[in-house]
Amino acid sequence: MSTELTIGFNWERLEEMLPEERSCFGMLQVCFGHLLLTEGQDGFIDCTRRGPLVSGYHLAEWMAWNWWRLTREPRPDAPTSEWHFAHCLGTVGAGYLWPNITIASDRQRTLLIAKPTRPQGFSAFRFTADWTVVLPTSQFESALDQFMAQIQGKLRADRVAPTNFDQILTEILAERADPDSASQRELEAVLGYDPDEGDAGQVQQLLADAGALGHDAIIELSADHRPGRSLPTAAEIKSWATDFGSTTRPADIPHITGLDLRGRATQPAWRQGYHAARALREQHGLAYEPLPDQRLAELCAVSPVILQQATQSSPLAFALDDESHGSARVALRSHYPTGRRFELARLLGDRIASGLDEPIIPATRSHTYRQKLQRAFAAELLCPFEALEAFLDGDYSEQAREDAGQHFSVSERTVWTLLVNNGRLERHAVGDDAETLDAAA
Repeated sequence: MSTELTIGFNWERLEEMLPEERSCFGMLQVCFGHLLLTEGQDGFIDCTRRGPLVSGYHLAEWMAWNWWRLTREPRPDAPTSEWHFAHCLGTVGAGYLWPNITIASDRQRTLLIAKPTRPQGFSAFRFTADWTVVLPTSQFESALDQFMAQIQGKLRADRVAPTNFDQILTEILAERADPDSASQRELEAVLGYDPDEGDAGQVQQLLADAGALGHDAIIELSADHRPGRSLPTAAEIKSWATDFGSTTRPADIPHITGLDLRGRATQPAWRQGYHAARALREQHGLAYEPLPDQRLAELCAVSPVILQQATQSSPLAFALDDESHGSARVALRSHYPTGRRFELARLLGDRIASGLDEPIIPATRSHTYRQKLQRAFAAELLCPFEALEAFLDGDYSEQAREDAGQHFSVSERTVWTLLVNNGRLERHAVGDDAETLDAAA
């Protein structure tokens, strides 16, 4: 089955409106392989259409303006109206009825979620597509580029003078070609800002901290921003490492041989984390049984004291390396033993399976690919699915999940997620809550 995303138009004639709107008027069709995400029912003539009649100019202008947010900004736990305006086609506006398609990226993979609608106002057209598709973000970017080039080509073919869309597109292409500009735009996007509309001082501070902590780490920290809360600076993180951290030596942490880290864009994050955890258990002789604190601490090269209940904890779970001395500090956020076990396992999974080598490893609450991989690794390492299946013996009730959580020293939510990822429980409709993105993407 083809997994190519195409955004295209069958051109139609429009008598009035501005030249750019008339030039790009037609039937919009968004396809992923054989799946049609724009299909709908036209009540006026009682037939199925492959898509709505709209002006592609407005869609291209919207996509160009939101390019960085569409391709870089993860879905937050509670999406705001601003997030929806940058990620939902239904907000394009300009007087047309647009498909109910939501676009969400985890930095590696992109989801397109098409949902049915009811007729609105005087329109008898309703969208009937009900599909969720996932593709590598690089492929999504290519589809956007091809569509915007198609619209620009149509404008030039019809001799329409350069437009606002042309100006935005020129700026985007220049930004993408310049590493410094691209870094700034990516950072603004994960913070939920449109270009040049964020807190300039905050953005510049984060860009400066990237030199000390690593670019990818700063993006991961920024993706976990919460409204009304400031993001930690490099100086604050170093202070937390001193105040709350425990010493470890990265060189003493086990490695996995033969682990393929190249397929992250083509595989769900949970699957990558699952395979890495299984490989660690197999290569280091760990039986499929609960992992004691002592053994987990040995794998992470820390004292098991770090896993005890804490009256004080770090505002962030992270590992911070000191390359000059070959050591590192590990700080955990949770106060409770099960949470601390899970966070420590996440940091171990990142060292093993992220493929990154930066001074800091952050474990955050965001829904980027990297954080989802960490959580999947920790879940499988602490609660191997085969052992979980044997323990539950077909009983997936909430009480049974709680009992399993106590047996493996993990949360009931971890047990639930493992069961969802492995098809034993149905997840909620994708997009209804943020946790399902971990399972779907």
